[in-house]
Amino acid sequence: MEVGASPLSIRVVTDGRAGIENQALGLAEAVARLTPASIEVRRVRWRPVFDWLPADLKTPTMLDPASDPPFPADGEPWPDVWIAAGRASLPLSLEARRRSGGRTVVVQVQDPRLDPSRFDLVVAPAHDGLTGANVVSITGSPHRITPERLAEASPAFAAGIEPLPRPRVAVLIGGRSRAFDLTVDHAADLADRIARAVGGAGGSVLATFSRRTPPEAQTVMTKRLATLPGHVWDGTGPNPLFAFLHFADHILVTEDSANMAAEAASTGKPVHVLPMVALKPAGKFARLHADLRDRGAARPFDGRLEAWSYEPLAETERVARVILARLGQR
Repeated sequence: MEVGASPLSIRVVTDGRAGIENQALGLAEAVARLTPASIEVRRVRWRPVFDWLPADLKTPTMLDPASDPPFPADGEPWPDVWIAAGRASLPLSLEARRRSGGRTVVVQVQDPRLDPSRFDLVVAPAHDGLTGANVVSITGSPHRITPERLAEASPAFAAGIEPLPRPRVAVLIGGRSRAFDLTVDHAADLADRIARAVGGAGGSVLATFSRRTPPEAQTVMTKRLATLPGHVWDGTGPNPLFAFLHFADHILVTEDSANMAAEAASTGKPVHVLPMVALKPAGKFARLHADLRDRGAARPFDGRLEAWSYEPLAETERVARVILARLGQR
């Protein structure tokens, strides 16, 4: 097809979890920034009795009735691009490729743990080590962060942030996962180290927590960081993350999240990686952080707020161009 002849139609399919959906939606938005396109989001989940089945044994009839219809109705056109992420989307992506008969470019985000050739494109983190003729390896993961989006979010929070002393330090705290933990003692130690660095520099703190942050760890960090000028978001009201990234001079991010690290490195601001309690060898996370160090984006937090510059990561835009190139071959 000739890209640009008419607006593209893009369908985003996920289970609706924010961390998963933002990857697929961010990639769709990156395509739409390069060429006119419409984006529709479909959220799906499988009925519990069928959820355990492997992808090849699932059929659309097994979807939870509350799911959005993943496929076009009879007589409706197939989208030009199908972008899906997460385990729940895998059977539907395989079915979409079959049903569309080549009309739709099917893009799967994350390692599907299936033969990549069963999709048109697979966008996988380089630290997962997935290879294949149609695999696009990227540093981190796709996301929705752009300078424009951060700037758009900033006015709503500007009155409370602009007067704060600099350096302003965004602190993004993750939490418990299969690979890492954030114990109360470790959270207290991290908060004390951050407070010493920010206080010593005469700066301020802009802190947020993830859904995985243990409540006890969040409580102790909030108490200790609240002694500094700034804001510690408690999860109520509008999410200030984009504004925090916009106004920050430094970004501190815990090592447990590839998403947070990739988003932070897209700003061009110094990214300091905070250690967590390791539950098993770091593996892919160690590879990711080594990649970010090689790109000049991130360094381990050593208690200092050292400044440096680098070329912001633009991996989401790079993949968007690959998708358009694949469309141009149709």
